[in-house]
Amino acid sequence: MNVYKALTIAGSDSGGGAGIQADLKTFQELQVFGMSAITAVTAQNTLGVQGVYPLPVEAIEKQIESVGTDLGADAVKTGMLFSADIIQAVANKVKQFGWSRLVVDPVMIAKGGAPLLQEEAVQALKTYLLPLAMVVTPNIPEAEVLTGMTIHTLNDRREAAKRLHDLGVQYVVIKGGHDDDGEEAVDLLYDGDEFSYFTSKRIETKHTHGTGCTFAAAVTAELAKGRTVKEAVETAKAFIQAAIEEELGIGHGHGPTNHWAYRRKFFE
Repeated sequence: MNVYKALTIAGSDSGGGAGIQADLKTFQELQVFGMSAITAVTAQNTLGVQGVYPLPVEAIEKQIESVGTDLGADAVKTGMLFSADIIQAVANKVKQFGWSRLVVDPVMIAKGGAPLLQEEAVQALKTYLLPLAMVVTPNIPEAEVLTGMTIHTLNDRREAAKRLHDLGVQYVVIKGGHDDDGEEAVDLLYDGDEFSYFTSKRIETKHTHGTGCTFAAAVTAELAKGRTVKEAVETAKAFIQAAIEEELGIGHGHGPTNHWAYRRKFFE
């Protein structure tokens, strides 16, 4: 039996909608064995983030080493990394174990607006981690922070993708969920030469907590199976669309997406 394995290096979400909880659920739904290295523990729910408690760098390094020296990983995803020190440590471990299928989800702000990445960590992300990444998956606000430009149009997104690619990332995905223009959500993929577009119907709902984590985790799971980046993004788009469409409706704020909706829609 060939077991595909994916490692998520990210924060814990006590509400279960985002972070390592969302990543592991997504890996499982896509039939990939999930492993984790927790960077921070958050107290959060659908109403917001009540506390962020980063782990010591040594604790994060030890978790990654435990996975890397025994189980190994076919693909790796990073999520909430919080600080420059953590980012550097993670980058060093990625290089140590030679993990080439690296998906960077540049988590910066929680759905309710709480910051999840320190300001000084943004430069560390660009300097140390993005040059190692196979794929980076920012939403529009995150792409604006990483590129220093304002994004209003699809042409703006194309330019931002080029700038991110120039930082050393092989493939750039700029998601269109924050673009309120039109009835469709368009995700843009740039490979350094060509642009590809993935379109889905925009769903009007407040239950979108964890969409970024889930999308990037789906890309990671598919890369772990040996899929191409374009194939992985296509599956991730279908996965998150199903997760948003079949909402759970739990919590009093920005509720989580439905991680089992994709399986129900396509395989049951």
